[in-house]
Amino acid sequence: MIIEVRKIGKFLSLVLAGAFLLFIIFQLPWVQRLRYPMPYKGSVQKYATQYGVDPYLVTAVIREESKFMPKAQSKAGAKGLMQLMPETAQWAADKAGLNKFQEELLFEPDANIRLGSWYIANLSQQFQNNTVLVLAAYNGGSGRVKDWLDRGQISPSGKVAELPILETKEYVKRVLKSYAKYRQLYPDLNF
Repeated sequence: MIIEVRKIGKFLSLVLAGAFLLFIIFQLPWVQRLRYPMPYKGSVQKYATQYGVDPYLVTAVIREESKFMPKAQSKAGAKGLMQLMPETAQWAADKAGLNKFQEELLFEPDANIRLGSWYIANLSQQFQNNTVLVLAAYNGGSGRVKDWLDRGQISPSGKVAELPILETKEYVKRVLKSYAKYRQLYPDLNF
């Protein structure tokens, strides 16, 4: 019995040492960059700059919306990297001057990032650059966020904890976490 207890103790020590080693490895920046890649840096930089939005935020939205899969499509009908609804994309294309918009363009990374960046810029104007409110509107619609503000369900300061819909609250938390991670992991980018 003493031998088995020793074996169990040795096994547990090895498991704890392995877990600690994995924890250390996952903290290395190059490993974290595998979890937080920037595959569309050129397009993000171009359109974020053009529309005056933070490219780290655009990248975080892409990561959380589609995991960088350009052909992503939701059950609700949102399409592409930034998961734009076709109606929203058509409206954004008209406003952004993207002539000859066709729904298939939503699966082209450059066009999707252009429209998504313009849309974030538009939401930023509507919500005085409050990132929480912008992300809540990106997820749940600007009309809904305006309604929450008008009813006093959320304050104009836009705190995550105030968001009344759990799905939107969790979405905003995920994007903000990715946003912070991108800023931490890629501080040397020339955005």
